[in-house]
Amino acid sequence: MGANTLGQSSLAISPVVLGAWSYGGWYWGGANDDASVSAIHAAIDSGITTIDTAPVYGFGRSEMVVGKAIKDRRSCVQILTKVGLRWDTDEGVHFFDTEDPEGKRWHLYRNLRPASIRWEVEQSLQRLGVDHIDMIQCHWPDPSTPIAESMGALSALSQEGKIGAVGVSNFSVEQLTEAKAALGDVPLASNQPRYSLLHRGIERDVLPYCKAENIGVIVYSPMGRGILTGKVSMDRQFPKGDGRADEPLYHPENRATVLAALEEVRPIAKAHNLSLANLAVAWVLAQPGVSAALVGARTAAQSKENARAMDACLSAQDMSTLRTVFSALKINKKPGRQT
Repeated sequence: MGANTLGQSSLAISPVVLGAWSYGGWYWGGANDDASVSAIHAAIDSGITTIDTAPVYGFGRSEMVVGKAIKDRRSCVQILTKVGLRWDTDEGVHFFDTEDPEGKRWHLYRNLRPASIRWEVEQSLQRLGVDHIDMIQCHWPDPSTPIAESMGALSALSQEGKIGAVGVSNFSVEQLTEAKAALGDVPLASNQPRYSLLHRGIERDVLPYCKAENIGVIVYSPMGRGILTGKVSMDRQFPKGDGRADEPLYHPENRATVLAALEEVRPIAKAHNLSLANLAVAWVLAQPGVSAALVGARTAAQSKENARAMDACLSAQDMSTLRTVFSALKINKKPGRQT
């Protein structure tokens, strides 16, 4: 599977994009920078040439790790990062509070004001050690700032050469329509929504809209933050700081449901010589309108394994079976407290 061009932009990316959230440590129970750099190098060597990060991933740490890893490989990678989630100011709309692996509390705000966007881009350029970012995405919509103002700032930065393509993340059809109109001659390259066998809400409107309007779609969490790998066993314990421990999907009741479904589709993975993780990603990549899938990797071995999903070729029957099995799942969104 070759590179995919995002919408009407000139940016071509690898079908599997390396998601760099875990390299920041936050939410994932910590990180090892040396292992992260090795994972990035292995991904690039395996054909995953696109890396997606964000300032908020470890509050700058992920971008710095990515910058270190690509220092001598800049010409062969595409760097995607984001703007719009600030932890160092209370300007904007309060999003949520969180705690990092060291126990420090952080207050996050959605802020897509033009001055904030420009400041964030400058900070990202420094942390990444580059003079140009291939694509900037609005991380989440900011209800306190008109979309037209945010797009105007990004358009100006593109014209200045500091960023290439302009994208968004977690935008609704209405917000996508407004962003596309506001950008004018600068194309809206992509939207980044959540999508997997377990989360298919974008099939109702976002995915059809993006396909019709020629807007790329880079989906995140195609492996359900790990649960679709089959490696999150019933006795798996999450370390302190790993946010998955508090997610309903990982509650033993739901975990058992998902694991049973994975056993049902394991023969498909085996027939194609794929891991269950590869199977989940391959299913997403085969959906009409999907340009790429973000897949995280903490180790070099995981990076090499993830790359195999780009070469998978599932049959129509495989696709149908996967959809049928996972559509039938009954996930309890409010399970009892884990003990």
